[in-house]
Amino acid sequence: MTSSRALPQSFVIANTAMLWLATAIASVELWPIYQSPQFIVLVAVAVGVGTLIAIGGARYRWSSLVVLLVTVAAYFAIGVPLAVPSRALFGVLPTLDGLAELATGTALSWKQLVTITPPVGSYQALLVPALVLVLVTTVVGLSTALRGRWGELGVLGPITLFVAGILFGPAIAVLPLQLSLGLLGVVLLWIAWQRWYRRREQVRVLAAQGTVPGGAPVEATTDRGLIAARSLIGAVLIIALAAGSSVVAALALPPTTDRQVIRTAIEQPFDPRSYPSPLSGFRRYEEPGTADSTMLTVAGLPSDGRIRIATLDSYDGIVYAVGSDAVASESGSFTRVPYTFDQSAVTGRRVTLTVTVGAYAGVWVPTVGKFESIAFAGNDAAALRDSFYYNNASGTAAVVKQLGAGDSYTLSAVLPRQPDSSQLASVGPGAAVVPRIGVLPENLLATLDGWVKGVDGGGARLVAMIEALKKAGYLSHGVSADEPASRSGHAADRITQLLTDQRMIGDQEQYAVTAALMARQLGFPARVVFGFAPKDANATGVTRVLGKDVSAWIEVDTAQYGWVAIDPTPPVREIPAEQPKEPTTIARPQSPVQPPVEDQKADNSPVPPDSSQDEPVNLSPILVVLLAVLRILGWVAVAAAILLAPFAAIVAAKVRRRVLRKRAPTPLQRISGGWQEFENSVIDRGYTPPPYPTRTEVAATVGGMKPLVLATVADRAIFSPNEPRAEEADQVWRSVEAMIITIDRGRTRRERIRAAISLRSLGGYSVKKLFKR
Repeated sequence: MTSSRALPQSFVIANTAMLWLATAIASVELWPIYQSPQFIVLVAVAVGVGTLIAIGGARYRWSSLVVLLVTVAAYFAIGVPLAVPSRALFGVLPTLDGLAELATGTALSWKQLVTITPPVGSYQALLVPALVLVLVTTVVGLSTALRGRWGELGVLGPITLFVAGILFGPAIAVLPLQLSLGLLGVVLLWIAWQRWYRRREQVRVLAAQGTVPGGAPVEATTDRGLIAARSLIGAVLIIALAAGSSVVAALALPPTTDRQVIRTAIEQPFDPRSYPSPLSGFRRYEEPGTADSTMLTVAGLPSDGRIRIATLDSYDGIVYAVGSDAVASESGSFTRVPYTFDQSAVTGRRVTLTVTVGAYAGVWVPTVGKFESIAFAGNDAAALRDSFYYNNASGTAAVVKQLGAGDSYTLSAVLPRQPDSSQLASVGPGAAVVPRIGVLPENLLATLDGWVKGVDGGGARLVAMIEALKKAGYLSHGVSADEPASRSGHAADRITQLLTDQRMIGDQEQYAVTAALMARQLGFPARVVFGFAPKDANATGVTRVLGKDVSAWIEVDTAQYGWVAIDPTPPVREIPAEQPKEPTTIARPQSPVQPPVEDQKADNSPVPPDSSQDEPVNLSPILVVLLAVLRILGWVAVAAAILLAPFAAIVAAKVRRRVLRKRAPTPLQRISGGWQEFENSVIDRGYTPPPYPTRTEVAATVGGMKPLVLATVADRAIFSPNEPRAEEADQVWRSVEAMIITIDRGRTRRERIRAAISLRSLGGYSVKKLFKR
């Protein structure tokens, strides 16, 4: 039969309260991953169950094996309704399927968690890691605090939970300074309370063994209150100093990039570069038999809504693609999204569409605006949901399963605010980073220079380029007999042909690529969007999206509005007949009038190239290494200053105390202060005099004749009716300094440093004893 022991109620309550508070703060670090009410319920129940297990184990003296078995049993009992709620019967009872998913999720959900864009809510078994972390850290942390020899190590439970939240969380931190300082304060307070409680129990043991004259116990109530107050004040001062140093460092040197966590380092399973560029298949939607086929049926599509298939920002002279093998591109990084994406920072109209797939097929999911949430329906809903990926930088979505006829989904999105034509002329380039252009078509710069010559301002030059392209170009897909020939493709040679032919003939594929490349040369980050632009969209009804509704347009990043959609396609109009390539030459008499002298001051300079293509400045390798070393040393110095600040405060407090004692106004006060300095010094160096010792007892604890002589001199000066001379006070201080040097002579440097930062003479107990019973 398992024996039991009585735990002091105040001890259990205090440790439990400290653990709950620290766990609550640490759990906030997990909130950005889940952001669902189910997570709050999970944390509350897991902490409660873990607390009962830890207290029961301490009360009935369970072995570590028994505590482990009870924890595992509780995990499977509460795991399904908390971590896999979709598999729970009536929402509270575990099922066999739920238990199986819980078991597999215990091992596999960790990797899945970092491959899905947060928040994940209660999607599949992704709450399992949170349940494991909270339950285990609660049981281990509270058990250590209640039963361990070093109960202070119980703080490692909440600290582990906090660090795990950082590692598995998003790259952008939420309240990093507030959470870190809050957890630090609770942890230090918990450690200080543990040490105070242990010291009080030790003093009570001594009190039971003897009393001071008059019958009073060794530990008087007033003494206990004084020691507790001193300890608490010391802990608060250290917390305030560390917090202040951290705040100053964080404000003076804020991080310049997002933090590196597990999800930023792991390779995502979906790679868009494994699939052909969707823009390469543009012309097939215009082919007979496909042009009039229903690609999609959309309910709720706004009248000005464009359906995005994919956003392409990488051009190598052959194709515009989603991402690139040669350069890093934000549009090439896709992450799993369970069902929702936070777009609260986007200003615009919120819309909800219901899309049913017809003849359209492929990995790219048709969307509008900035995606917020998606819910698949149909027989393949689960497979599509599990293979859904999204890139928020480009607004492109994909499913590895691939869409096919009969698939449907409901999409919620935000249509960002867009400028009108007059506002567009006053915009400036944005700061978005797009991949470097691989090959620039010939004659593109010369043509652009002619279109924007004499126009000032980035936005005005952009508008002038778009208007010139629409005015000079003619629209033809070249798929029917009554259309002029128009070669498909958008490689550099096709764009050169478009710009140099007698008649500029092409379709949205060529005009979008040309406009994007020209916008890049004007300094605007630009990309091509491939999708559908239905002409008869019905916002209150159903819109049939046909193959011939295929389109392509560009998006340019502006400083005022972000990414702005621009359609550079010329209007449909009659295409004139081509003029003879070799017209008859007619000889004309030479004109006596000389041609005007060419203006040498004309501005023939080319348009400034895309700033994103500028070559980086080549620094000396030695200078690069030196700057890197200096940067590292700077961060090391900041970290060292933060870590050493509490210890520097302790040393400074002792120096100030010593100066005040040595400069006391009267010789008697200086002699008393000299003895107090000696007594504090020996206590800091590990000597332990008896409770409420006399000066002779302190000297006997140190040993040797000199401490006894100093104690006798101090007693005579203090109890003598005559005022001591100033020379006697100076002699006492010289003796104190000499004896401290003698004590330190046989000690190592580490022991001397530990004595310098000891808290025993300041607050009643030392840093050394914080982790030693």
